Amino acid sequence: MEYEDIYGLSPRPKYDCLLFDLDDTLYPLSSGLAKACGNNIKDYMVEKLGIGKEKIVELSNYLYKNYGTTMAGLRAVGYDFDYDDYHSYVHGGLPYENLKPDPQLRSLLLTLPIRKIIFTNADRVHAIKALSKLGLEDCFEGIICFETLNPTHKNTVSDDEDDVEFLGSVSTTTGVANNPEIFDIIGHFADPKPGATLPRTPIVCKPQDSAIELALKIAKINPQRTLFFDDSVRNIQAGKRVGLHTVLVGTSQRPKGADYALESIHNIKQALPELWETDVKSDVSYAGQVAVETSVTA
Repeated sequence: MEYEDIYGLSPRPKYDCLLFDLDDTLYPLSSGLAKACGNNIKDYMVEKLGIGKEKIVELSNYLYKNYGTTMAGLRAVGYDFDYDDYHSYVHGGLPYENLKPDPQLRSLLLTLPIRKIIFTNADRVHAIKALSKLGLEDCFEGIICFETLNPTHKNTVSDDEDDVEFLGSVSTTTGVANNPEIFDIIGHFADPKPGATLPRTPIVCKPQDSAIELALKIAKINPQRTLFFDDSVRNIQAGKRVGLHTVLVGTSQRPKGADYALESIHNIKQALPELWETDVKSDVSYAGQVAVETSVTA
């Protein structure tokens, strides 16, 4: 610091990159999209996978709790389905009209002279549509989404980082509920068997540590110089494990693993004014639509 002061040099900013989750982070939970998405997922399980309605709520809870997303859990326990069809179904009827242009957030983002990237478990179509509705489509360098981390429909398994031991691999089934290859996760927890473990999922997604590490590699991000914004405590804690600085959005209560907690993303400048304290004062924007990262380049 003394060297910098003597020669009139400014200290290097603490962060090189801001990594933002999308849903319920850049817009509030009160928009209703999360609730509608949850209902659509349950309908998909009944209509497309033939799962009994009486099991849906309990099954969904177990899958989400143990795999990060219901989709990842469905694939883990043995249901096979087309990823694009799934996303089209669960996002197709969302109330996107509830998302309005957010000029305040747009101004905050455009005046941040730091690299900004979206990191979402959602698919590309949903991410671009939501950003467009919010008027934020040119505020980010790129999008790391479902297709980025899952470029093909593969049956290999991914590592889970939630301290759970796994057994076996995912089978390629037709998705019929009474298929003997379907793992009974409800029964697994209702009547635990000694040594019984959960199957892995072939889907790479938050909050897997490996998913976050892959996203960082794809976008060439240094975690120690990156601030990660997400509404999920699990995702934030996973981010902290891989070295990211973390911001939990949606509450002022700061849990373990979060360096900061914001009631709303709009509070970012109040909580982190240092992000704007730089010699670079010009607006940073990206021409046209944001790019979607699709391959490992590092």
